Amino acid sequence: MEKAIKKQIIDLIHHEVIPAIGCTEPIAVALAVAKASELLGSEPEQIEVFLSANILKNAMGVGIPGTGMVGLPIAIALGAIIGKSAYGLEVLKEITPEALEKGKALIKKKVIKIALKQQVDKLYIEAVCHKAGDTATAIIAKEHTHFVYLAKNGNVITDTRDTHTTENDKQSEELLLTFNTIYQFATETPTDEISFILQTTDLNSKAASASLVGEYGHSVCHTISGELGKKYMGENAYTHMLTMTAAACDARMDGAMIPVMSNSGSGNQGIAATLPVYSFAKDINASEEQLIRALTLSHLMVIYIKQSLGRLSALCGCVVAATGASCGITYLLGGTERQISYAIKNMIGNITGMICDGAKPSCAMKVASGVSTAMLSALMAMENKVVTSVEGIIDEDIDKSIKNLTSIGSKGMEATDRLVLDIMTSKDGNPG
Repeated sequence: MEKAIKKQIIDLIHHEVIPAIGCTEPIAVALAVAKASELLGSEPEQIEVFLSANILKNAMGVGIPGTGMVGLPIAIALGAIIGKSAYGLEVLKEITPEALEKGKALIKKKVIKIALKQQVDKLYIEAVCHKAGDTATAIIAKEHTHFVYLAKNGNVITDTRDTHTTENDKQSEELLLTFNTIYQFATETPTDEISFILQTTDLNSKAASASLVGEYGHSVCHTISGELGKKYMGENAYTHMLTMTAAACDARMDGAMIPVMSNSGSGNQGIAATLPVYSFAKDINASEEQLIRALTLSHLMVIYIKQSLGRLSALCGCVVAATGASCGITYLLGGTERQISYAIKNMIGNITGMICDGAKPSCAMKVASGVSTAMLSALMAMENKVVTSVEGIIDEDIDKSIKNLTSIGSKGMEATDRLVLDIMTSKDGNPG
């Protein structure tokens, strides 16, 4: 592989696989509010937030780290009070009990307005802060940390809304990923050049460990590893993967103040691309080199799929992340390039269509379902069993099969996305 292409791929991984605290969507909203507050120069008296449907959907029912509270108002309030935009997706990491009380007080004043913004990018956040006649605006679009507009009192500081070009867009234009390119990179690059991927196991396994000694969300991890789980599902490499992955998701979705390594703007995707592979590697005593290559394959596959699917869609991210994990698991089992492609086809032929109905504690159940399918798909692939091109949406060409998946998620499920949001926002107490 050419050195320039290899460098581009490494840069792409560094750009897409980054630490985050809390569910990415409400944290990105807090980030936009923090930036607008910084531009304002002081804590705002009034805050208006205008969001795309997908951001609103993913931010309504999820816990906010360090607060014991759910949803956007507290994320917005804390973004204004203690948020620091320089921290990116760790914008709220300096929360204190005093700041939390101030945030609750700000909510009670009813100075926060949240509204749906129509006809914008699926990832769109507009924060407008007011105080004493001054107004500051910050807009994030396309990526969770990508500011496309900054202004104070009508004086524009940044405006790239027409171009909407992100660093990832530039990299994607220059670098055309394919399954073969990903496989070649993951299996042939010297391990010292990609060993940084082990950082994903450090952060994400710590999140899982913290969850296993606590009670978060629906405690999916404790159900799997508990008395009934062991009796009927057993205790083995398979259930270890389910337990570890669900544990990290349990904690994250319940608002635990624990950082995780995200992938393509999603903490759950980062968790599901990492922990099944890491857990399985430990159980089979894989070498560090095997783990590095399997993790690289998993994370890069997720990045590749998300490039055409988009940051947010009606398709649950666990479908994408578990597909990456299945690649990593198949590699650890000794699978060939062809068998790894079989695992991908088996995944696409199985759980394509799982809906995203927002970030929330029950996401841990979906993640566990994705990991379960990842293992089944890998085992079938190792036996050279594959969903064929005469079945459903699978194509003989692996890259076309992936494109079929992303086309369904980004285009075919748009009506589903609208209906899901209508259902969610029509329930009592939710913003319409």
